[in-house]
Amino acid sequence: MKSQRPITSDDEHQVLQFRPRTTPSPVIRGGGGIVQQLHATAPEPLDLSRYEQPRKEPDDFRHRMLANIAALAFTIALTAIGIWLAVSIADLRRTQDCVLMGRRDCVKITTPHI
Repeated sequence: MKSQRPITSDDEHQVLQFRPRTTPSPVIRGGGGIVQQLHATAPEPLDLSRYEQPRKEPDDFRHRMLANIAALAFTIALTAIGIWLAVSIADLRRTQDCVLMGRRDCVKITTPHI
């Protein structure tokens, strides 16, 4: 069986030139559509300088550093508490499973060394 392909002609295809939205350029009409010329203009630098605002008082780097250290200490403490809680819950679950199975030696008893 032959596969059928649609018959296409060169009149159906058209190449479009895309322009950047930030640089307006003159429009030239040609043929059946609108074509814009491309220029070689230098692009605007991509930095945040246009959003900068003058500050009333300078930054207090010491205060910022102390706040960062406090936030880091809080994060470390919160992580340590979370790990301790997870280990404790796992240990309690292990002990509860042992008791529910009917075993008698579930709890570890530590004796002081004399």
